[in-house]
Amino acid sequence: MPDRDCRIGVVLHGPEIIDSGCALKLIEYLQRLGRVKAVLGGTMGRVALMDAALQDTVQISPRKRPSQSIQDLEESSDIIFLLNLAKSRESGLSFGAMVAQAAGEGRPLIQIDFGGRFVSLLRGDEEAAILAGRLAFELGLDLIRPRPMGQTGKEDERGIIRRTLNAVCPGELISVNGTVIGRATESRVEIEAERGRIVHVKGASVKRHGLEKLDYVDLKRAIIRSGSIRRTAAPGTRDAAERIYTHKNYIAAFIDHSAEDAFEAAFGAGVAVTVGDDTTAIAGDILSRLGTIVMGIVDGDLDRLAEGTGMMQGSIIFRVKPGHDDVVGREVKDRVFQGEERIRIPPAELAEKIKAIAGSHLLEMEQIEH
Repeated sequence: MPDRDCRIGVVLHGPEIIDSGCALKLIEYLQRLGRVKAVLGGTMGRVALMDAALQDTVQISPRKRPSQSIQDLEESSDIIFLLNLAKSRESGLSFGAMVAQAAGEGRPLIQIDFGGRFVSLLRGDEEAAILAGRLAFELGLDLIRPRPMGQTGKEDERGIIRRTLNAVCPGELISVNGTVIGRATESRVEIEAERGRIVHVKGASVKRHGLEKLDYVDLKRAIIRSGSIRRTAAPGTRDAAERIYTHKNYIAAFIDHSAEDAFEAAFGAGVAVTVGDDTTAIAGDILSRLGTIVMGIVDGDLDRLAEGTGMMQGSIIFRVKPGHDDVVGREVKDRVFQGEERIRIPPAELAEKIKAIAGSHLLEMEQIEH
């Protein structure tokens, strides 16, 4: 059994485990077993940490897959826990198997899933198995054997890479690196890519416009999701924008269909230009924690990849004709940003330049007021 000198690594996955309050309870519980180092990677999880004011409790790492975070903790941990809150037991088991396979061999690894309400020993010896049983009993969860995982994300002899999502709810959105590529029609969705292009999607109705936005995809490392990027809401009132970043300046950042990179892309900027409906909604919500306004170029093609989003007062939405958000966005990137990711420009001047470039394609300008 762990003692006070035991080094415990904890990897939190997703905003739901934080929004539910389970993350803090589990960390406090594990702190009775040893010295805990908790980490979290991923944009929406970081947003949830800010909302819950847990930045001092959990280390915020760069955007990483859970398996990478587990590998990072190997040297400094005697045992590692993967904490999440899945949509269902089936999806939780599939997630644990996928992460364990990607993480490879190493320290004992125990998954605690409060969505599927189970504890599972993903890898480890008899002592770790006894600990998993103890945790399941004390936490009121079921002890379940891990699910065996077939090979996925491997390149075959023809150069084709396949990734599979299991335990998907029909009707859920399927996204790759934050871009929606379709809607699930079956509980198992398989995606194939060849030379960096997605060539086949099985088990989902395909959104062609979404696939067109993905010029190149490293399917082995891509973040693939089913459903919303944040299924839960933060408790209480958010005031992180006031305490995280309030300094206004003339630095503008450009974010094109990569909302979940918003922290890295726009940190320190006073304004961010966003292209795409979901990108604008998600990045606007994320950047409100940093006190950053957005100027979003949208065309009404919102998939609602996230619910209950908001953005900073003073943000501006440029609504253009259907199918023209990408066109206007490219022009703004080329003519205003000169191909750069960041420039120095007064916000009012930037807004006028976007309006002029949109020209006859512009249907409406809306300034966000609270």
